[in-house]
Amino acid sequence: MAAGRIHRGPNLPDQTGCAGQITSEHHRERSRTKSQRQFAQRTEAAGKLQDKVALITGGDSGIGRAVAVIFAREGANVALVYLPEEETDAAETRRAVEREKRKCLLLPGDLTSSQFCQDVVEKTVAEFGKLDILVSNAAHQNRKESLAELTDEELAETFETNVYAYVRLARAALEKMERGAVIIATSSETGILGSRKLPDYSATKGAINAFTKSLAQDLVEKGIRVNAIAPGPVWTPLNPSDAGMTPDRVAKFGENNPMGRPAQPEELAPAYVFLASNADSSYITGTILQVMGGEPSGG
Repeated sequence: MAAGRIHRGPNLPDQTGCAGQITSEHHRERSRTKSQRQFAQRTEAAGKLQDKVALITGGDSGIGRAVAVIFAREGANVALVYLPEEETDAAETRRAVEREKRKCLLLPGDLTSSQFCQDVVEKTVAEFGKLDILVSNAAHQNRKESLAELTDEELAETFETNVYAYVRLARAALEKMERGAVIIATSSETGILGSRKLPDYSATKGAINAFTKSLAQDLVEKGIRVNAIAPGPVWTPLNPSDAGMTPDRVAKFGENNPMGRPAQPEELAPAYVFLASNADSSYITGTILQVMGGEPSGG
């Protein structure tokens, strides 16, 4: 997996090595990750998304996979967008969705392509007959020691993957969505607090927040809600595959959070159900929901 081409959601460190190498730090992280899963207990289905159709980008692993599975558990059929090289992970996610007795459409491709963004919406509607929920979750990041290391090419790719794709997907989805539909974006605490070594990534997450609020205002009279979720540190291939992250840094990822650890993807997924469910959040739009592990800063 090339470090510069990550369009998928968060994953666990025992599934993704750093530059293909497993170190003693990673072995220790396996044990810590296993013990943390006690916090991510299985939710009981309540039919909150019964017969809905959701399109989820970065759906092959991590937050994307966790959201796909919990949506299926709540009754939704899902379409997953992912890079072609992540086919194995995507197939595993599909099996997990199908175990919940729901259908799963796989849509490999590159979200930096405007045409592909249009195509995945069209294919989702062709397969399932409608589109009720869009989850724009895929992202790209690489840490830099200074702004001087940020090339124009890297800047463009980060914005094209994180921001342009969200805008293009929303634009295409709105041609198919009806009253009661929902758009959810994955933001980040970096979009609220900033991050010294992630200037471009942080800027894209801030842009996601602003676009979410703007689009929510535009669509409120049409009965379509738009919100974003800003996670704190979560185990993700954006971390071990980040060219600026050493194995030691990966092993210590999230230790400075007030909870002393990063979140597991399954701990984030219920927040997406909350915002996707009109039974739970029909009066919520234009909100950046913070799931930041006790971080007190931000608005």
